[in-house]
Amino acid sequence: MNSSTQKIKENLSQLFTLKFITVFLISVPSAIIAEQLNIPLAWFLGPMIITSIAALSGIKIIMPKIVLSFILIILGLHIGNYIDQNLFNQMFDWIWTSLIMLIYIIICILVVAKYLQKFASYGEKASIFSAAPGALGPLMILAENEKTDLSQVATSHLIRLIIIITVIPFIIVNNTQNDVLLNDEFNYLAQNHLNLILLIVASLFFIFVFEKIRVPAALLSGTLFASGLLQITDVATYKLPNETVNFCLLILGSSVGCRFAEKTVKEIANNSLHSIVATVILVTLGLLASFVATFFVDTNILTLILSFSPGGIYEVAVIAIAFDLDPDFVAFHHIIRLLFILFTVPIFLRVLEKIKK
Repeated sequence: MNSSTQKIKENLSQLFTLKFITVFLISVPSAIIAEQLNIPLAWFLGPMIITSIAALSGIKIIMPKIVLSFILIILGLHIGNYIDQNLFNQMFDWIWTSLIMLIYIIICILVVAKYLQKFASYGEKASIFSAAPGALGPLMILAENEKTDLSQVATSHLIRLIIIITVIPFIIVNNTQNDVLLNDEFNYLAQNHLNLILLIVASLFFIFVFEKIRVPAALLSGTLFASGLLQITDVATYKLPNETVNFCLLILGSSVGCRFAEKTVKEIANNSLHSIVATVILVTLGLLASFVATFFVDTNILTLILSFSPGGIYEVAVIAIAFDLDPDFVAFHHIIRLLFILFTVPIFLRVLEKIKK
């Protein structure tokens, strides 16, 4: 049995474990309670908070990768509805915001890494990995290869993610007229459901190709590419019910909380203060980058703030969908952000090695 087949079987078996069932048993009630309390993005924040508490309390919970992968494909299909020929024409205008993103990333790494070295006693390499605005998964692989303190890097990114995706919904609710998950009169049952099957098959194909050629966030970018390609060529289009966004929110929120399963309260506490300061610096720089971007694109400032959020590509994408804040624009810039981070961090490491020599 090869390793990939073994991983699939392992993921499928996790669906029937008490660890995963527990996630649903605590997440659904927390989402309903949060909704009754009128908390913004209740189906995301409720499950995220309760699973984080559960994980840090020692309760055994898990989010199977196969469930998260399925949700990310749904997320990609939702964003794919925004893709048309006009979007590709707009991408020429996004060259400038992409350049601002690159400058933003470089400044973030320089400033935050210096802070973590001076005030938090982080090693040079650990500070660079921790300072990067996002891309935790790929950075953890690089950090492991560089024999870096993985706990410092992971904890810094996780605390930052929690802060960002907790605060952003409140900012949006207080500054936008958009309602969450607007209901419309669209007849979903009247669609050609074979188009959905075709979109899923095409998505799985491009996800496989993108993973092979190491495209960042292959699950999202592969689905976006497949959805955009089939929609622009008029081969297949399909609109998923708005209610499915709530399910995406619940799984993604719970997934964030489950990441604390291998962390201790002491470990979080030791890194929390400096992680909060680092997050404030990154968010401030992101707000500055968003303001600069307003001179180059005619886009809602809230959309730009989401686009320059330092981390949480999938979480931020689903927030953009929920509040109808140009999800295509947001997803594009977060994928670009991942590419730039994976390009710049190794350069910083090589420069660091040359300086030491």
